[in-house]
Amino acid sequence: MAEERRPRARKSSTATARRTPSVRGAVHAARAARESLADLIGHPAEGVSAVAREEDGWVVVVDVLEMARIPDTTSLLASYEVRLDQDGELLEYRRVRRYRRGSADE
Repeated sequence: MAEERRPRARKSSTATARRTPSVRGAVHAARAARESLADLIGHPAEGVSAVAREEDGWVVVVDVLEMARIPDTTSLLASYEVRLDQDGELLEYRRVRRYRRGSADE
């Protein structure tokens, strides 16, 4: 018996190239920063307190729970400044502030 051959669909060069999608706005930048930082430092992200677009990427300030305490108002949190490139990849981070949950800004 003869084998039946079907023509193969050609893959376009754009379909085969793996590309990281670029960050499409502040929401995506904030999400990428939260996830990357939490994975890297092993502390859960509580939220994002600032997002700024820069010429070559994004700067996001992520608030992280560093030490849970009872009562919760005495837990220690920290704010980290996270720099992302245009594709949402983490370039660098640094802790800029550490504070108790119940404390107010000075």
